[in-house]
Amino acid sequence: MDGRDWSLFLQPYEQAVEELKVKFKTMRVELKLREAYAPIEFVTGRVKRVSSILDKAKRLGVASDQLETGIEDIAGIRIMCQFVDDIHRVAELIRSRRDLKLVYEKDYITNYKDSGYRSYHIIVEYPVQTALGYKKVLAEIQIRTLAMNFWATIEHSLNYKYKERLPEDVRDRLKKAAEAASLLDNEMTRIRQEILDAQTDFEERSNIVSRVLGGIQNLYFYHRVREAAQYQMKFNELFEGEDYQGLNELYASIQQSITKAKKGV
Repeated sequence: MDGRDWSLFLQPYEQAVEELKVKFKTMRVELKLREAYAPIEFVTGRVKRVSSILDKAKRLGVASDQLETGIEDIAGIRIMCQFVDDIHRVAELIRSRRDLKLVYEKDYITNYKDSGYRSYHIIVEYPVQTALGYKKVLAEIQIRTLAMNFWATIEHSLNYKYKERLPEDVRDRLKKAAEAASLLDNEMTRIRQEILDAQTDFEERSNIVSRVLGGIQNLYFYHRVREAAQYQMKFNELFEGEDYQGLNELYASIQQSITKAKKGV
């Protein structure tokens, strides 16, 4: 320990993580609205613990007064994707942003590590507004599929347990697991359209149910209790029979009733 105020040192990194999480989650929502599909499944973030920073500095030979430039992943963002192709789309979107500066990229998907580790890393310089003005901090953005993330999480836990000295048999089994995860990703890519169609169908069904029930509640608001009760009974019948075409038609009828209710007819 060098006697520094670690809470003060880490504060800009914590701010960077929170701001970047919000921005990438917002990007996901916007892409979903614009394109009906978002390459981002979900976003997480963290700031390295002090012990991890010191361990890495020691391992890399980084002096205590060079931590801000020598340790690039004090602030870390992880973006999860469904498909490998999504990773490259997200990387492209990050490159085009003007609110951060790209420092460099590391493609561990095309050139995966000997351990089997696969992920796409982007090191960025991100400006945060502090009480003393702007401060630029480095952050690492990792972009992975869910399968890659599952494997990496297990590997990280095992490396922590064995202090980076994994037994040979464990390393071999991890490599085989990495190959299996890669095969899974490849297979998911092959049936991508079927997966997306199924997800879209599920979402559409969920939306029509919400719209019908919301419409029925609106009728209660306009004191059309008898109509609302009748529509509720019809909804129960159609939902039980999984008749989603019927639910769409029911929604249209409910909207007509709401329009009349607004006009006092």
